[in-house]
Amino acid sequence: MKRNNRVGLMQYCSTRGGVHGWDFHEVLFSGFAPDGGMFIPENVPVLSPNTLRTWKGLTYTQLVVEVASLFIPTRLIPRLDLEVLVGEALTGFSVPEVLRIARLKEGLSILELFHGDTMAFKDLAMTCTVRFLNYFLKKQNRTAIVLVGTSGDTGGSAVQSARGLRGLDLVVVYPRGRITPVQEKHMTTCLEDNVHVFSADGSSDDIDRPLRRLFADQELVSSHSLMSLNSVNWSRVMVQLAHFIYAYLELSGIEHTEADGDLPELEVVVPTGGAGNIAAGYIVKLMGLPLKLVAMVNSNDIVHRTVTMGDFSMASKVTQTLAPAIDIQDPYNMERLFWLLLGRDGATVKNMMEEFQQSHRHSLPENQRRLLSHVLSTGTVTDEGILETMRRCWEENQYVLCPHTAVAVWHHYHCPHSPGLNRCYIATASPAKFQATVQRAGLTFELPDAVLALDKLATRYQSLERSSNWCKDWEDILREKIQSLSSARKTRQSYNS
Repeated sequence: MKRNNRVGLMQYCSTRGGVHGWDFHEVLFSGFAPDGGMFIPENVPVLSPNTLRTWKGLTYTQLVVEVASLFIPTRLIPRLDLEVLVGEALTGFSVPEVLRIARLKEGLSILELFHGDTMAFKDLAMTCTVRFLNYFLKKQNRTAIVLVGTSGDTGGSAVQSARGLRGLDLVVVYPRGRITPVQEKHMTTCLEDNVHVFSADGSSDDIDRPLRRLFADQELVSSHSLMSLNSVNWSRVMVQLAHFIYAYLELSGIEHTEADGDLPELEVVVPTGGAGNIAAGYIVKLMGLPLKLVAMVNSNDIVHRTVTMGDFSMASKVTQTLAPAIDIQDPYNMERLFWLLLGRDGATVKNMMEEFQQSHRHSLPENQRRLLSHVLSTGTVTDEGILETMRRCWEENQYVLCPHTAVAVWHHYHCPHSPGLNRCYIATASPAKFQATVQRAGLTFELPDAVLALDKLATRYQSLERSSNWCKDWEDILREKIQSLSSARKTRQSYNS
């Protein structure tokens, strides 16, 4: 499927080769591409060393605007409108600078991305993406239905970003009993009419199965304006590029290099589940920043096995760990990484991903595995390793890590630091969301008032129960919900007109 060629404008294609020439607006309002793939820029813009040096003094919010302007043509969102949208999206964070770097002992630098409403890094890209959506919906006097599956943080962030918006209905599905009470309450305590929450008896990977089937139904997608706010949506990944660039400008030492000299390298260590952050980091690397990327995983180690052994296959089940937001065996953003690494060969990616989806396994040829290992290092951390890291970081720095950030910081304590190489560890969530694990590590953390207030709020959700044919049953229930929401909106619009 090819749209009209728009010379000189940023265009997007599917990782599986069946879709080309789409613009940002079309991609924003999509889930998976019609051929089952994921949208990605046909060409990645490259930043010159001089541009990076001129960006050194920008705030994070200003960097988001600069990055977004590379991927969103001004004919879709004029520059002044873009500045207003991003500025509004990134207000209300608990620190004035939106994100913050904790500089601890022995070169341990932690990029805190969790100062938004739901205390998780998802808030950064979600707030911006929802603003972009609302901008187009208002401009075109239209509505949309968003369907989101979550491993914990995405759902809460989507709910808090989209609650009360007139043009948007949000359907969120979360894995019951596999997320923390705070993560759950960020979803179930929202009583606005446009938010619809489902609690599913399964893992986040189980939830992805019926959602993929729904997005594969192009008639359903087009007739009900169905879209995604998971990191399937390109806009989410696009905004995440900015915090890698921010980290590089703040921590690489670029300000100490000569104008015509080589750019210094920065190692960025990322706790990894669905691999959206890793995909963003690799795209930033292709944009010209010398990043050394490390993906750290928990016992759900598919990304680690893929990089080290070429074994891109799911385990028999998702293991519940102390870092639940990365309890994922289907890291769907790896598809974007494969496409970039394999010469943008959509046919090859289509074959490997269809094999993976059908059999839940694929073996990378050794030449492909080597390509992957050259751009990505990995490691895996047990629950005991998470607790040990949390304790040690507190003992040495009086700094409390969330369990996901501990998955990354484990690398600091167990992998020797190369002389002259600066490191950054991504903190994806606040420890306030994971009090049981903090206590299990023998630590304490004073809960913010906003978290304490959640216990006093009413809740609302529907249950998706396990059955012998649960995948089809859940698909049917969610399909019926989407159709009823769409019908209700059309009825209201007809009445108002």
